[in-house]
Amino acid sequence: MAQQHLDPTDSTAGSSPELPTALEQSGVPTAEALACYLRAQATEFLRALRLHRETGGAGHGTEESVDAARALRRSARRISGSLHTFRPLLEEAWSAELCPELAWLSGTLAREHACQACLERLLLALHRLSGTAVLPAQPTEEAAGGRAADRSNLTVGAAKAGALLERQLGLARSRAHSTALQALGSARFHAVADKVAVLASDVPLTPTAATADLTPLAAAARERLTDAVAALPLVTAGSPYNAEALVHGLSPDPSPHPQDAPWHQVRLLLRLHRYAREVIDGAGGPSLLERSRELGGAPVDVRLLAAGQALDRHRDASEAAAAAASAARTPRIAPATAYALGVLHADQRHEVEAARFAFQQSWQKQAVGAG
Repeated sequence: MAQQHLDPTDSTAGSSPELPTALEQSGVPTAEALACYLRAQATEFLRALRLHRETGGAGHGTEESVDAARALRRSARRISGSLHTFRPLLEEAWSAELCPELAWLSGTLAREHACQACLERLLLALHRLSGTAVLPAQPTEEAAGGRAADRSNLTVGAAKAGALLERQLGLARSRAHSTALQALGSARFHAVADKVAVLASDVPLTPTAATADLTPLAAAARERLTDAVAALPLVTAGSPYNAEALVHGLSPDPSPHPQDAPWHQVRLLLRLHRYAREVIDGAGGPSLLERSRELGGAPVDVRLLAAGQALDRHRDASEAAAAAASAARTPRIAPATAYALGVLHADQRHEVEAARFAFQQSWQKQAVGAG
């Protein structure tokens, strides 16, 4: 069982004597850098798991348990992403088995937080949209009266819209919470924890990995990201108004927004590229990080962080808009409630466009800087 391996503070796991050999003197990152990174992330996974159990687990909802669950997701994503990018250097059957299991765990633990964050985002937007702040432009009394009527209609429906969203997303959050509790107590999770515990001390590299250079595989991850970004409609992202995106939100079709999928894919590819950079730059441990800096490694790329944050906002706004549209399809709701949800949906789709524009700006700066 997993409990037999839960000693992340063991000084022999990922010990520092191996770190100086992770990068050759020539500065070429070898498979040992990958092994050090995976051991460090596995140790962090086990440490977070132990903290999660010590703080009572997800059932108590304390700040410490929430932070522990977040750390579990973070380390699981990094291990899974590294296995995906550097799979040719790892035992094929082992990585093919562990990678989807880590993705399952990370996704299961993330759902409850996503529901809560989406609800908070929508309620804050409703409060902002239905507030009593003076509108910025009031050229005529007739226009001002029309806007005041719109704001009055929104205020009337905002309370009921908020209550409807709380019911729907609260129910989704409760279901996600129960699913997470069941997952953390399942044999499937214990099997994953056992494998990660073994990974903390033994990384199954292929026989030919010892002399392999990590750079081509990391470069391939960046090329996949660059190709995906090149396929994005960045010209449209620079426009302040995307009518096609808003028109789709008025459709009764509950399927995901067709424009969002390529952006979500870029977000995932950017994350894989960032994790590959962490491996190459020696972010797996302090000693290795210092060594990589001596060899000219870049510890953090703030432009990548800015692009990733923009895509995170894009994902959050897209999911919030979908939740508002789903609530608006509820049968027999009052017209004022439907109106408030429609305004809320449009507001979140505008947030989607703003996030795309922010990504475009940060990516163009990165491209200029790389040139």
